[in-house]
Amino acid sequence: SLRCFFLTYLSVLIMGSLYLSRGRCILRQVFFGLPSMLQRHYSLDVSAQLLRTQAFIEGRWVSAASTFPVLDPATGEEIAKVSDCGTKEAQDAVNAAYKAFHLWKNHTAKERSILLRKWFDLINQHKEDLAKLITAECGKPMKESIGEMTYSASFLEWFSEEARRVYGDIVAPPAKDRKILLLKQPVGVASIITPWNFPSAMITRKVGAALAAGCTVVVKPAEDTPLSALALAELSVQAGIPPGVFNVVPCSREKTPAVGELLCTDPLVAKISFTGSTATGKILLRHAAGTVKRVSMELGGHAPFIVFDSADVDKAVAGAMVSKFRNSGQTCVCSNRFLVQSGIHDAFMEKLAKAMDAELKLGHGSEPTTTQGPLINTRAAEKLENQIADAVAQGAVIVRGGKRLEGSFMQPTLLSSVKTDMLCMQEESFGPLIPVVKFNTEQEALAIANASPVGLAGYFYSRDISQIWRVAEQMEVGMVGVNEGLISTTEASFGGIKQSGMGREGSKYGIDEYLEIKYMCLGGLSL
Repeated sequence: SLRCFFLTYLSVLIMGSLYLSRGRCILRQVFFGLPSMLQRHYSLDVSAQLLRTQAFIEGRWVSAASTFPVLDPATGEEIAKVSDCGTKEAQDAVNAAYKAFHLWKNHTAKERSILLRKWFDLINQHKEDLAKLITAECGKPMKESIGEMTYSASFLEWFSEEARRVYGDIVAPPAKDRKILLLKQPVGVASIITPWNFPSAMITRKVGAALAAGCTVVVKPAEDTPLSALALAELSVQAGIPPGVFNVVPCSREKTPAVGELLCTDPLVAKISFTGSTATGKILLRHAAGTVKRVSMELGGHAPFIVFDSADVDKAVAGAMVSKFRNSGQTCVCSNRFLVQSGIHDAFMEKLAKAMDAELKLGHGSEPTTTQGPLINTRAAEKLENQIADAVAQGAVIVRGGKRLEGSFMQPTLLSSVKTDMLCMQEESFGPLIPVVKFNTEQEALAIANASPVGLAGYFYSRDISQIWRVAEQMEVGMVGVNEGLISTTEASFGGIKQSGMGREGSKYGIDEYLEIKYMCLGGLSL
């Protein structure tokens, strides 16, 4: 009857349907009872080849005994079920990578370069589909996801070029009957453990350097965002990357500790590269110590953003907006602690509040007008709620926002009258929160900025050239943005000091993290 037809049709809409059409995989859902920003018909329309859900080991797609769900952080709806790998699959991937290493390292640098370039070209060809995957599983707006894919591809392009520029040295010997050579060789199998906030770029930034150097890799993507990693694996096959050179083992939060431990302790693994929290980094360092592995880590940040009286206020506001609200404040180099000098404080606050009103719009990342998506999960939203409540309880004033919305959505929030001992000034927010501290002198600002156990990035605005040199050299961070809020680029080194990690990624130095230097003395020469 008509009534039965209507009920059946409605249930299909609510539950969603997954089907194939002309080689496209389309996930359709209707969201009811959610904020107005999500009351819409949403579809994930990507190439069926790119929507992979199995592990990728030795060039084959491998199912695990169980699966885990990947959720849209904007709605909590399930996007896909992905193979939940355990230590067996991780061990198989390490063995495959070790086997492949002995072949891959003997490819010429030019051969490796050509394959990386093909991978780069394929990513660019499928940029929009890959961006849709990022938005679906990570929540960031499509414009930012497209930007991430451009950034992600750039590392494969860069390291395809750097592969042919790995030079050794010939050193003047102390004796006439010998020659001294310093050779650079790949370290071996690298375990690559990546975060959810840049699910594609954090992989290519590491893997591009590793493969260029002649290493093979096992990638463990974040449990929230495995689909981007698996799509990269599919394109690596199309690019001709040999089996075992690039492996991906997705797993759930429950299995992550065991899989992570294996990837950090197995004797066949020579190198670990990790991006994530400082607390997790310390655990992995302890695991790596047992077999004295090479380690590079990009860990937590708590970036200061200083606005001096000499700053151009409009440029400082624009820099604050891009530095804080990209990916809804969920980047490791996001500004967290805003320090504004007393002479410019009121003008800065007024203009920043107006910019937030005019430029920020919450919504699902697939909507073209959205600038602020959800936080990755409800735990992230709860953390931000606690920081705001703590600040207000101690006298901070909410200038804009301050409220949690449906699910993991948070209003972009601006706080004034903030003190340095508040929770938001002591721990990384990883969300759309701007706490502003008023200061009087340059020395005071530097003391606050450097009073942190971490030192990844820092920013400041000034038009005083002497002050620029003084402050840039005294800030205890690995990267400084001077009159610039967006500093990440392939050509520059990326990394921190103190408890923000060790080693550098990107730039001409990134490939060195995957190379050993071997001294060769050729003696007994008759000259």
